[in-house]
Amino acid sequence: MGFPEQQQQVPGVQQRMTPQPDCGEDSYRGSGKLTGKAAVITGADSGIGRAVAIAFAREGADVLISYLDEHEDAQQVVALVEQAGRKAVAVPGDLSDPEHCKAVIDRAATEFGRIDVLVSNAAYQMTHESLDEISGDEWDYTFKLNVGALFHLVKAAVPHMPAGGSIIGSSSVNSDMPSPTLAPYAATKAAIANFCASLAQLLGEKGIRVNSVAPGPIWTPLIPSTMPVEKVRNFGDDVPLGRAGQPAELAASYVLLASDDGSYISGARFAVTGGRPIL
Repeated sequence: MGFPEQQQQVPGVQQRMTPQPDCGEDSYRGSGKLTGKAAVITGADSGIGRAVAIAFAREGADVLISYLDEHEDAQQVVALVEQAGRKAVAVPGDLSDPEHCKAVIDRAATEFGRIDVLVSNAAYQMTHESLDEISGDEWDYTFKLNVGALFHLVKAAVPHMPAGGSIIGSSSVNSDMPSPTLAPYAATKAAIANFCASLAQLLGEKGIRVNSVAPGPIWTPLIPSTMPVEKVRNFGDDVPLGRAGQPAELAASYVLLASDDGSYISGARFAVTGGRPIL
């Protein structure tokens, strides 16, 4: 299929992508699966997080939208959540800072009174052809954002989560089939899958379920902002379905794991990979 040549600076802006990712803006139809619930979603301005925020709102949830600094993208999501008749709270800031993680959770608890669902989705990646290109600072930042934020968000959120609550981490097909050019990112995604499996066992007695979703190649702003032109052009062509996925194609998995329909699903990892297997 292929994509037009395009490049952006990290973290990327969805409005500048060609074609625009499909996050379900015109297609997702809710059926009340999350009525009355309150959710925190990180990286919710664009891509997978945006699709999840739209779906959650249309299923009846109020949503806190955590994002870095992509204000225009985030305000579009706020408008879509409000159009669904739900409350939207947008909170910018860098989740690699543990104090900001705590601030996000405190804001959600103040605005909603509780937290029913936490989706830890924000992530950083960068393509490198050799180990020498990866600085120590980049390695540390990748782990602080991708893994550290999950830890700090969960630790802060659990006291506000009732029995029946749900925590969902965004892992990746790279957790089992690591790309050598995305080595730090791939390592963090394996850690997320592993940590979520541990949390499912630690938090089960509280009635809190923990799962992760493992996307394959999904068309999001991370792609043109972290990959060279030739990889963007052919992004997703090598999976069995022969194309990259759209963020909207993951939303239903997150809804299931967040809703009472998934009341006995904990410690699972959902593969949404276009046919590429995970172990």
